[in-house]
Amino acid sequence: MKNKMEKAYSLFFALLVFAVSSKNVLAQAHHTQLVLLGTGTPFANPERSGPSLAIIVNNVSYVVDCGPGVVRRASEASSKGIPSLEAAQLKKLFITHLHSDHTAGYSDFIFTPAVLDRNAPLEVYGPVGLKNMTNHILSAYQEDMNIRIHGLEKGDARGYKVNVHEIQPGIIYRDSNILVKAFKMNHGAWKNAFGYRFETKDKVIVVSGDGTYSEELVKNAKDCDILVHEVYSMEGLSKREKKWQLYHSTFHTSTKQLADIANKVHPKLVVLTHQLPFSASFESLFNEIKSYYKGPIVSGNDLDIY
Repeated sequence: MKNKMEKAYSLFFALLVFAVSSKNVLAQAHHTQLVLLGTGTPFANPERSGPSLAIIVNNVSYVVDCGPGVVRRASEASSKGIPSLEAAQLKKLFITHLHSDHTAGYSDFIFTPAVLDRNAPLEVYGPVGLKNMTNHILSAYQEDMNIRIHGLEKGDARGYKVNVHEIQPGIIYRDSNILVKAFKMNHGAWKNAFGYRFETKDKVIVVSGDGTYSEELVKNAKDCDILVHEVYSMEGLSKREKKWQLYHSTFHTSTKQLADIANKVHPKLVVLTHQLPFSASFESLFNEIKSYYKGPIVSGNDLDIY
């Protein structure tokens, strides 16, 4: 009888350990991470690569935008413990709009991972005009591809293939990890500028891209876990030339406007990126928005993880 009881207890505890460890594995499997790859602007700040970030789910990376330095920053993140950001794993890219600071790393994103053994086509989602941009890049590097694929390197032709998906607002992508919705942003003269809502099993992350105040953003970001948003300092802009005051106030979001957005959206966290302090400091820009918005907010830097 004693042996039967001991066996029963052993079985019970074994099942309990299995259940707990299975739950932990499941929780870990669905853990979503946001990695800032580049938090810069057109200003050539050597401490900030061009605009780019990655959302990581189940060791799969979903990259948004590809500013200058994106692949090197991704490689750096990989060396710090995020293997899905090693170059060969960069297979999915979402582009908010075709401004040069958000796309100057596009050729790098196409070719460097291909040279480093990417074994599948690059899937790219973005606005109308992306196919034209892609075709011109591939044409410009045609001789390079021929030598790498057909020469002594014997490169994998699949890694050089790019499948472009020009999008409209709505659901643009889904797989077992993630669902992606696109929505229009107001970005000055750009007819096609998008923000993205990424829904996973444990998080909702909204990325504004570039743009000024947008009711579409407010609607799509409502009660999200993380809102990643650009911002400029009103103090800094007030000291610039009139033409730049007109430009930035038309194309971008002020600290006061972002506070208005956040106060309506109620995100669990606001992450500032593409910050434009101008003659002010990053600290004063941060304090400026905190004077209007009292919720959780952080000033993003390259390689920050949330």
